[in-house]
Amino acid sequence: MKFPKFAVLTATMALGTASALALASGAGATGQPETTPVGPPATTPVGPPSTTPVGPPEKTPPTNQGTEHKPSTPGPNSSLPAKAKAYGKFCQGQSKKHVAGTPGTPFSKCVTGMAKLANGLVKTPFAACKGESKKHVAGKHGTPFSLCVSGAAKLLKSQHAS
Repeated sequence: MKFPKFAVLTATMALGTASALALASGAGATGQPETTPVGPPATTPVGPPSTTPVGPPEKTPPTNQGTEHKPSTPGPNSSLPAKAKAYGKFCQGQSKKHVAGTPGTPFSKCVTGMAKLANGLVKTPFAACKGESKKHVAGKHGTPFSLCVSGAAKLLKSQHAS
């Protein structure tokens, strides 16, 4: 039984030596040395010469194409969430509770007035807030009208600043 063990040992050694020699020669998985590049050289152009011009196009389109006629602020007939995002900051002190017998809330009236002022439908803060109530509310500072006028003046000031 000594012969078969010797034969197995010899075969194992031969295979191990062959693998080690193959790796030492630099051959990769493809059988070619790893230092040999695969494919065309980097300086060789692929395909026909390009006719694409280099540099910016001759006529560059405007970057705001199609947005010239759209207002940046929502109009007075927009939904309340759209207006509130734009003008709610100026109407923060207004009540959002409904008053019986009057359409809308003081906040929604203020936001609508801000939209009219921002889009040029009215010229002054007083005109923008003319539908607001001038009655004092217990526990509140100012009237809905005065708070709206104050917010409209801030809106005009922010528009002139930018």
